[in-house]
This record gives sequence, structure tokens and C-alpha cells, in this order.
Amino acid sequence: MHVKKGDKVQVLSGKDKGKQGVILEAYPKKERVLVEGVNIVKKHQKPSQDNPQGGILEQEAPIHVSNVLPIDPKSGEPTRVGYEDRDGKKVRIAKKSGETLDK
Repeated sequence: MHVKKGDKVQVLSGKDKGKQGVILEAYPKKERVLVEGVNIVKKHQKPSQDNPQGGILEQEAPIHVSNVLPIDPKSGEPTRVGYEDRDGKKVRIAKKSGETLDK
């Protein structure tokens, strides 16, 4: 996958097109990511010991990884991802500026 947990990304398509957020979780086997504040859905919760009130909760749902692009650290625009071998390690780089995306 071209993105991972902690990356700042922009959504390319869907109802939240143009929104930016941080990846909270990545699911590589399902090719999906959970982005903060994106794809909010309502979940009906029965009363339980943890939540005695119950009710309707709003939470993020995963979106497909092809619908997000990481933000270029230099320009702040979405960029495609490339890979380079730097100091014997494979690192992700932003195609627009050449900056590394890995910390």
C-alpha cells in the first residue's frame, strides 16, 4: 500500500471528495484505510455495560485506499508515491517534490 498509519491524506472521490485527514488505521488485506473525519456513518448501539444509554453513534468507516493520496510535505498538495533506495533503506518519496514521506 502507498499510504500507512499517521500519513496526512486527501480524499480523491466519493461524498467526502477534497477532504483532508490523518490515517487512523490501515487494513492492507482489505486494501482499505480509516481516515479521520471522513466517511462518517451512523451506528445504532444497543445499551450495554460500556454504553448504558445506547443510542445512535457517529463514527468513521473505512474507504478504499485507491481513493486517497498522501499530501506533499513541501507544497501541501496531493502527490503520487515513488520508492527509492536511500542509505540502504527503501523509502517512500513524493513524486511532485522528491521529499521523503517516511519520518
